[in-house]
Amino acid sequence: MHEETLLEFPCQFPIKVMGSNSDSFESEIVMIARQFIPQLGEAAVQSKASKTGKYLSVTVTFTAESKSQIDSLYRAMNAHPEVKMVL
Repeated sequence: MHEETLLEFPCQFPIKVMGSNSDSFESEIVMIARQFIPQLGEAAVQSKASKTGKYLSVTVTFTAESKSQIDSLYRAMNAHPEVKMVL
């Protein structure tokens, strides 16, 4: 069965993860991402703290190979206890 998607694979895909601005949050998000994107490079990750510094958004831009890869990545990111939202 072919999954319905508007994306054509492979394609560049950004995923933004927002969570607590802890010392390890960014590196933990990158470790999760590398489970699904082994070739992920340092330049593919951008982080930005909120105005108050309480939260951190980490954007990972990668070459997505399939919808199932994206779905699995979303599920893994959402399972992290410090993650507030995944876009």
